[in-house]
Amino acid sequence: MEFKNLDEQIIQKFKDDETLMIRLFAQWCSNHELDAQALYQRAYPGQPANAALQNVLEEDEGMDELFIDNETMLDVLQLFGNDDLAFAVADEIARLRK
Repeated sequence: MEFKNLDEQIIQKFKDDETLMIRLFAQWCSNHELDAQALYQRAYPGQPANAALQNVLEEDEGMDELFIDNETMLDVLQLFGNDDLAFAVADEIARLRK
């Protein structure tokens, strides 16, 4: 029984961390006046719209005052294995620097 509880805690922790990653991505997009859903679709063109991202965008918990720097955003995406999205973000970073 103890292991089941630990497994549930680990799964919940991952889900919480994933939600934080999505919030950071949405905030980074907001900081740079980018459409988060459009950028996600560019990274993952074969996938349907991301429901978790849509939920975060609809919740708007006042993170507008938080600025996410480019390196942090790339590190977080890569930490979660979102390499395709990290490449799309890197392309946007390069475009914004021009």
